[in-house]
Amino acid sequence: MLHIPTWKRALIWAVVAAGVLLALPNVFYSRVESHNDAARAIEQSGATPEREAALAGWPGFLPSGLVNLGLDLRGGAHLLAEVHVEDVYEDRMRGLWPDVRNALRAERDAVGPVRRVDGPAGELHVRLGNPEGMARAMEVVRDLARPIVSLTGVGASDIEVRGEGDLLIVTLSEAEQQATDRRTIQQSLEIIRRRVDEVGTREPTIQRQGDTRILIQVPGVGSAAELKALIGTTARLTFQPVVGRTDTAGAAPGAGNVLLPSLDEQGVFYIIEDRVVVSGEELTDAQPAFDQNGRPAVNFRFNPTGARKFGDYTAENIGNPFAIVLDGEVISAPVIQSHIPGGSGIITGRFSVEESTQLAVLLRAGALPAEMTFLEERTIGPELGQDSIEAGALACIVAFCAVLVFMALSYGLFGIFANIALLLNVAMMFGLLSMIGATLTLPGIAGIVLTIGMAVDANVLVFERIREEMRTARGPARAIELGYERALSAILDANVTTFLVAAILFTMGSGPVRGFAVTLALGIITSVFTAIYVTRLIMVTWFDRARPKTIEV
Repeated sequence: MLHIPTWKRALIWAVVAAGVLLALPNVFYSRVESHNDAARAIEQSGATPEREAALAGWPGFLPSGLVNLGLDLRGGAHLLAEVHVEDVYEDRMRGLWPDVRNALRAERDAVGPVRRVDGPAGELHVRLGNPEGMARAMEVVRDLARPIVSLTGVGASDIEVRGEGDLLIVTLSEAEQQATDRRTIQQSLEIIRRRVDEVGTREPTIQRQGDTRILIQVPGVGSAAELKALIGTTARLTFQPVVGRTDTAGAAPGAGNVLLPSLDEQGVFYIIEDRVVVSGEELTDAQPAFDQNGRPAVNFRFNPTGARKFGDYTAENIGNPFAIVLDGEVISAPVIQSHIPGGSGIITGRFSVEESTQLAVLLRAGALPAEMTFLEERTIGPELGQDSIEAGALACIVAFCAVLVFMALSYGLFGIFANIALLLNVAMMFGLLSMIGATLTLPGIAGIVLTIGMAVDANVLVFERIREEMRTARGPARAIELGYERALSAILDANVTTFLVAAILFTMGSGPVRGFAVTLALGIITSVFTAIYVTRLIMVTWFDRARPKTIEV
């Protein structure tokens, strides 16, 4: 006989109620979104009357998760950027020079005095005082080579060394260039993602295109220029020794030095040693603050390695100026007054509050490893795809109504039970999408339309099986029970195979394809649950009260 334990009935209705409750915020989308934005802003920057009013617009005890709208539904910014990976080659050669210089100085008797000379970008040119020692110099520099850390370059060295007359030329090997390109693009992707996440933007699409290009699509951003300003800045912070200062723009800085302009003082230039004591990559935190004079500033803190370098340098250079350089400009050049062992400090300058906040965001996210050129930038409004949006919404409504009418006409009261389950199924699907913070795009709407059509498949299988059992079974209760038992294997087979397809689409696809896969997979889960448990529970509850002698399916 039909029987569902009380605890199981309570559990089924609890799951349904949780799904509907999670989907509820989407009915009041703008109000809940304002509430969430206000809560985030209060946490980061403090409360204001406007933020508190927006926060009060939605009860705090209710769920506040929303289904995020994709770029094609909400509008936003679209950028296509090309990463200049060759910049990294030049940085590598610049960083290799001190090691090469020290190694060759140890062989001074064989190679003579050495000095670096200008050469093409990505190449290190060293002139030897004794050209006869070229073979020994090449051997010494090759000993500095390191094995490549990559699957395709196993066993290869990271540098190549050759001699031309009295010039020793060092370049990255081809295998190391390929490995460096991959690392640079991957690091750029991660840093862009962190910068976008720092400002609270929902569900951006950030992915690699081709060998050196990155596609960035961020829903909800006001303009492409705003997004470009956020992620296009390299934000490379370094701490370097100061040699001197001058008012002459074309002054010769001398060997091993560079001439950099001051950010605060117009017409002032600093002569800086071309070596980095501590870099922004060793920062662990940066927060907007105010200095002792009440001016906007940025507090920073180094990791243990950076703190040790910073502490050692300040201990050895008390009384000397120390330049804080951001993207090739000297923010400030304070004189070291005492040993700073804690690995923390403050960056001051002529910042506004907004500029200090943005600088802190950029420093926390890290520096882009190479400069980017934006090949394509667009600000997209949702009205650009309004026809598609309206067509998708219309398809959802038509499909939903057609299924409801078909089930009611085909199966009578049992069809109405299936329709109730279908309504709950859609609500639970949106509840799951809200819970995981998924992004809904036009392909995602297509997945919902497909789910609506598939949602009643399981009920159709059950109802047709019940019809067959009514001809042979002993009473309606036994027919319903056998109908569910014998239709279960077909229901599971059909939905498991479709779920596997959705999983493959999610794994192999990207962007909109993943959006379709997510809605399809979640729709399968909720439709199976509602067909096997919810529809059956409604049917059993009705049967317990009505006790019919026969049933019409």
